[in-house]
Amino acid sequence: MNDSDDLSLFREMMSDVKPIPQDKVNKPNSVSAPTDAQIARQIAAQSIAESSPEYLSLDYAEMVKPDDIIDFKRAGVQDGVHRKLRLGKYDIQARLDLHKMTLKQAREEVLNFLRQCQRMDIRTVIIVHGKGERSNPQALMKSYVCQWLKQISDVLGFHSALRQHGGTGAVYVMLKKSAEKKLENRERHLARRA
Repeated sequence: MNDSDDLSLFREMMSDVKPIPQDKVNKPNSVSAPTDAQIARQIAAQSIAESSPEYLSLDYAEMVKPDDIIDFKRAGVQDGVHRKLRLGKYDIQARLDLHKMTLKQAREEVLNFLRQCQRMDIRTVIIVHGKGERSNPQALMKSYVCQWLKQISDVLGFHSALRQHGGTGAVYVMLKKSAEKKLENRERHLARRA
């Protein structure tokens, strides 16, 4: 069998097949409104603004050592963004010092500080927790701050600071955009599409 025989056999087999008149999907002209489920997820994601400090545990934290580097990156955060945070390349827009506070005071201060930063559209902050070399157990505040920051959904990532900013006694924290900024960006992008 050669190529011409194959072609004639194919045409013979397909002789009774009718072509489909239209095979394209119609794209909607406008952007659809968010569904009820999407709105519910958006409201749930805005946790830091309405949350109570009670959900940040005072009972247990995985203990770290005074000189340990703490590091966390939420899923979806680009490696390059986290690298810039780790290297201290973002401007530090606000600072919180937790020295001489109890764990309960520190928990409330961290949550209030992050709430206020988000309202003011501050994205990169530093929290000074100290190394805790003289506390008993060592690095108690540092361990709890690390645990709390992981629990706060509006924290995109954090990393121990560079030496000039406090080293392992401080942590750079990157926050999500405020709800207003997200809406502003969404409107700007939708205007570009239209």
